[in-house]
Amino acid sequence: MSPAISKKQKIPPTSNGMSFYIVGTRRLENELIASYLERQTGDPCVVAENVNHIPTNNAKTNGRPKLVFWDCRGNNFKSLIAELRAWTIRNQSANPNVLFNVPCDMEFEKKFLLEGIHGFFYENDPLDVFMKGVQTVIDGKLWLSRDMMTKCIFEGTAKDNSAKSRRGNLSQRQIEILALVAVGATNDEIADRLCISPQTVKTHLYRIFKKINVPNRVQAALWAAQNL
Repeated sequence: MSPAISKKQKIPPTSNGMSFYIVGTRRLENELIASYLERQTGDPCVVAENVNHIPTNNAKTNGRPKLVFWDCRGNNFKSLIAELRAWTIRNQSANPNVLFNVPCDMEFEKKFLLEGIHGFFYENDPLDVFMKGVQTVIDGKLWLSRDMMTKCIFEGTAKDNSAKSRRGNLSQRQIEILALVAVGATNDEIADRLCISPQTVKTHLYRIFKKINVPNRVQAALWAAQNL
């Protein structure tokens, strides 16, 4: 008779098929984050001092979509934007980028958002919030606070004429729906807010995506932050 198992066996996590890269100079801290990510997701994670040190011949990560974490602590934000822009140009793909160790009083969120950042993880975020955000980005969504996205959209900055022209192709109802998408509302929440059916919301979104030439909600939210 085999002995009884006293402790429940831990089921290994299901891989998302991603590869994670943590970019920053705080090696010990970043190695710990990498180890935690690998345990929680089952996906490989590589630590590099800067993006130029990301290995290109790693058998574990080759062929996988990349999710790059950029460490904000101690960084000059203008230099970080320039580095991010150069990385994006060199790696023409839809692979997401996120910032971590973001200070709570950061003033450049919108600039980073427009450079293609898909998520912001703050210095005081607990681990469960961190992992929820990581999974949200893996699922193709933005990890932003509603306050941040609302500020990006409605802060009243001057828009150029071409942006106004593109926005003019949208109906007032479509602008309302796009603004709600940008602050993270689901189709059901939009339907409740505007007193229309979820199917009507889907139809509007299909037409909005065609008008602004984007493939999904993430890109639509980024477009809204820049043009509404």
